[in-house]
Amino acid sequence: MKKYIRYTQYLLKHKWFVMIECFKAGLILRGILHDLSKFYPDEFFPYANFFYSKNSIFNKRTNCKNGYCKPTDTGDNIFDFAWLLHIKRNKHHWQWWIVPNENKGVNILTIPEPYLTELLCDWVGAGKAQGNTSPKDDPYLNVRNWYMENKGKIQLEESTRKEIESRIGYIV
Repeated sequence: MKKYIRYTQYLLKHKWFVMIECFKAGLILRGILHDLSKFYPDEFFPYANFFYSKNSIFNKRTNCKNGYCKPTDTGDNIFDFAWLLHIKRNKHHWQWWIVPNENKGVNILTIPEPYLTELLCDWVGAGKAQGNTSPKDDPYLNVRNWYMENKGKIQLEESTRKEIESRIGYIV
């Protein structure tokens, strides 16, 4: 029971910080609706078990570097399926915009508004929920640092990548 309470506390904190960022960006409805699917039983219980169980595989993972854990191939098929459900229910995840292509691997689509802005609000809010805060004069500092370390793992269409990098102040 404790793991469900701890996960609920984290989830509410995450939703709160993302909602605040969405409100600042004028995305009132997106802020309210953000990640509601994480309360669905087919996401909630696998997430709570994966992140908050005493014997969680998450605590034993070795592929987590610089704050980025590969979200698939965890060794926990139930969690992997819950993650798949989550990204395919929520267009603010960059993975939603990747379409398998039988001939070339994948097609990567442009992320349109308001999902691109919600993605950035999610990145800022996730950092705040995990205790990382940026100075008021540079609200994207932590996102930019995280992005610099992980951009090679994030598949984005070129104009989407340029827009994200412009907004977070990423300079090559």
